Amino acid sequence: MKVPLSSPDIVEKDIEAVVGVMKTRFLSIGPKVVEFEKRMSEYAGVKYAVAVNSGTSALHLIIRGMGIKEGDKVITTPFSFISSSNCILFEKAEPLFVDIEEDTLNLDADKVEEKLESLSGEELRRVKALLVVDAFGQPADWDRFVEIAKKYNLLLIEDSAESLGSEYKGRKCGTFGDAGVFAFYPNKQITTGEGGMVVTDNEELVGLARSMRNQGRGESGEWLDHERLGFNYRMDEMSAALGCSQMERIEEILEKRAKVAGIYGEKLAEIEEVQVPFIAPYVSRMSWFVYVIRLKKGIDRERVIRFLKESGIECKPYFTPIHLQPFYRKMFGYKEGDFPITEDVTRRTIALPFFNNLKEEQIDYIVEKLKNSI
Repeated sequence: MKVPLSSPDIVEKDIEAVVGVMKTRFLSIGPKVVEFEKRMSEYAGVKYAVAVNSGTSALHLIIRGMGIKEGDKVITTPFSFISSSNCILFEKAEPLFVDIEEDTLNLDADKVEEKLESLSGEELRRVKALLVVDAFGQPADWDRFVEIAKKYNLLLIEDSAESLGSEYKGRKCGTFGDAGVFAFYPNKQITTGEGGMVVTDNEELVGLARSMRNQGRGESGEWLDHERLGFNYRMDEMSAALGCSQMERIEEILEKRAKVAGIYGEKLAEIEEVQVPFIAPYVSRMSWFVYVIRLKKGIDRERVIRFLKESGIECKPYFTPIHLQPFYRKMFGYKEGDFPITEDVTRRTIALPFFNNLKEEQIDYIVEKLKNSI
């Protein structure tokens, strides 16, 4: 049996939506992007949404639009996809890493506060923002981070790229910071192929984001009038049409993913060497992005992965710590031992196959081979 790590859930209606756009003259800068933005802002419960070509682009526009610049620092997590830190480097600011909670895998609010309290006057003045990631769809402890941001007068950015539909105490992720992002790569809850979205109530930031995604053009949209430095971060109409079609099924999609996660949880409970994902009590809805297990200490994770792959099961370690990526070591001098919880977790995690239409017999096969490998 062959089981892929992920697989998008594309139905005939999605295909028809994309083909429909291709029969019009609008392949870029057209009505479908506007419609997708409207759907997303209404779903998240924010005033504005700005569609772009990736979640990374969305984060970069927020960092730049908020005026974070060279010499500034942004507190964030070393346990994430690398773009959540790279977007800070794009503006020559510096990510200031703080370790994660062992159970949720999210940034540890207590450690963030300890870090801020330890900084001297000038160092503290250089810290401009918190960039908090909802890891794997698990909402961070947002009451704490909102409180910390207010206490230290920091901007608050929510990287909710992995958590479309997740809720913290009844409120949707993406709405807790000054701005948030969603992303729509094929392994996400919904997909546009490639794509991302800025979500915010900040009208000024929205204006800047819309301009900067479109080569710095002004509100008039005149083709060769550029008011500021910008980028080609636009989302095309075909992607937006797919996004609109997928959003019509968002509740069905989230339910499918929850069902798959539930089956995994039941079947993996019999393997004592495996720790299934923890869901914090403040999570009122979990929108599953990936299914990441942790092996008991002492088990050779690489041998387990190799065995699973030889059995036709695609799986990956999730994540490699950002601070131990080669160019982060070179730029900032990070070394092993700097963030012990992140490093311990990343030595033991495996992302198992996870997607909407994963069948129970496939999960049975995965669990059987995982048990055999251990």
